[in-house]
Amino acid sequence: MTKLFLVRHGQSLWNLENRFTGWQDIDITETGIEEAKKAGIALKGQKINIAFTSALIRAQHTLTIILNEMGEKNIPIVIDKALNERSYGNLEGLNKAETALKYGDEQVHIWRRSYDVEPPGGESLKDTYNRVIPYYESKIAPLLKQGEDVLIVAHGNSLRALIMYLEHLSPEEILEREIATGIPLTYTFDENFHVSRKQA
Repeated sequence: MTKLFLVRHGQSLWNLENRFTGWQDIDITETGIEEAKKAGIALKGQKINIAFTSALIRAQHTLTIILNEMGEKNIPIVIDKALNERSYGNLEGLNKAETALKYGDEQVHIWRRSYDVEPPGGESLKDTYNRVIPYYESKIAPLLKQGEDVLIVAHGNSLRALIMYLEHLSPEEILEREIATGIPLTYTFDENFHVSRKQA
């Protein structure tokens, strides 16, 4: 049995301020630090051979805290922008409520929650899926098939894309899935590489 652990980074400053963050390199808050510590405590005792994270500090900082809490400071870490959050383009840095006042609630909802509609200058969830899944298939799945246990610390939408793939969800189903910050999800693969999911 091989395990894949997924964790969304702890609360970031712009999560707290209700801003579109996307590819902006914003660190986690004190609350985010505590969420990361709780994730590490939840994962303590699990075997992890290698960890993957994005090129953004909020995910990297969360991963460092998790590994410290687990007492696993020497695990190899792979950093790749393929696991970055979805780009929100021209919306990045804008307050979500103010953006809704400017463009209308319905338009902002479409940008945030549709599968294949891009915000101005940004990525749709479909675009994010098409970036994350080839990376998973080429870099991460082969390790799982070799029996390596893998931890991925990334972002709401990059993880949403991966969950869509792992659970064979439709665009409508994945858009309903909320991914909490700092709560590990565990996917277990059997010898036939069939997967089952549970919260850690």
